[in-house]
Amino acid sequence: MMEYKGYQASYKFDEEEGAFIGDVVNIDDIIFFYGDTVERLNEEFHFSIDDYLAACEEKGREPDKPFTKGIRIKLSETVYNAAEAAANADGKGLDTWLAETIKKAVTEKSKTQHPA
Repeated sequence: MMEYKGYQASYKFDEEEGAFIGDVVNIDDIIFFYGDTVERLNEEFHFSIDDYLAACEEKGREPDKPFTKGIRIKLSETVYNAAEAAANADGKGLDTWLAETIKKAVTEKSKTQHPA
């Protein structure tokens, strides 16, 4: 896990690309970055956050504030491996994929309990 200015990112090495791929995990906006070395990945993470904050300021928009609430869940090795494979197939880190999957499930559940 990487952290800069309160923003956190996860990353993985993509063998196909031959580079590290990272994404910010503690905001709703989507920020991806990559680098061919860990040092370059860290530089790109910092640049991406600074660029994101500057773009928000330029547009007169409040940037997403990093959220820090989290949960710990226990998964069987089989479920964990399947979730990690699904995240990788979507080109996302596991944290991001899990957060999006939970958000989608909550939204769908809300629709069935409170139809419009």
